[in-house]
Amino acid sequence: MKRLTGILLIAISAASFGTLAIFGRYAYADGMDTFTVLFLRFTISASIMTVILILRREHFPRGRILLQLIGMGALGYVGQSFMYLTAINYASAGLVALLLYLYPFFVFVLSAIVFREQVTRVKIIALVLALVGTALTVDPAGGQLLGALMAITAAAIYSVYIIVGTNVMKHVSAVQSSAVIFASAGFVFGMITAVNGAHFPTSNSGWFAMSGIVLIATVIPVVTFLAGLEMVGPTNAAMLSTLEPVVTVLLAAWLFQERLNAISLLGGGLILVAVILLTRNELREIKPAEI
Repeated sequence: MKRLTGILLIAISAASFGTLAIFGRYAYADGMDTFTVLFLRFTISASIMTVILILRREHFPRGRILLQLIGMGALGYVGQSFMYLTAINYASAGLVALLLYLYPFFVFVLSAIVFREQVTRVKIIALVLALVGTALTVDPAGGQLLGALMAITAAAIYSVYIIVGTNVMKHVSAVQSSAVIFASAGFVFGMITAVNGAHFPTSNSGWFAMSGIVLIATVIPVVTFLAGLEMVGPTNAAMLSTLEPVVTVLLAAWLFQERLNAISLLGGGLILVAVILLTRNELREIKPAEI
């Protein structure tokens, strides 16, 4: 039952994360800049999680775990979020989402190195498919090369974040970890925003987009992902996030009329096939008693 719960939590997280690029586009259209969006995103989210933490009568983490969580927020989430939301200024939301989705394979490689996770033929085949798919997906028609590189960098940073989080979540709850991570990221982006100047929403639609970023694309997905991560492990968690780019691409096609050319679609398809192949292989190892 624990494994099944973890799978459902990761699925909810992936679907929610898939809306980030969409809400981000609306926020930018209202005159906001990346730093202000990220400052409001994490500061408001930290406030919400702190209130929940108090209501649950949980204490803030201490010692080494606290420092690791601060690093996950101030370095991991700051780097990943900045790269991701900046990338969608240079490439389509669908392309950025597909390139970000390289992170499951980075997690697979790091898990094999750090946790001595078994390397199988299926995993190697999936990794090759992902690399070929990425080469095809990075097409100028989908946006500038800078945007593609930023999306890939975001994927690499996020993979390290997951590996570190795997160990941290053995000692704290999802609420405790989220509160510290959000607060740390919000503090860093607050300092940057103070230097560059803030560009707050100028209309109700801008605040609506910001509310979506905070609640739907931050609080819900981060809490559910961290909770599910502890239940299913890093590779399974990453692989189960296949829903994320699907949600983003479908929403982008519906709302922005975005279209990827045939080569980009082929590349994206190879990435998704690789992810699904590895996901099925991982889930096949789950014993009936664990479900």
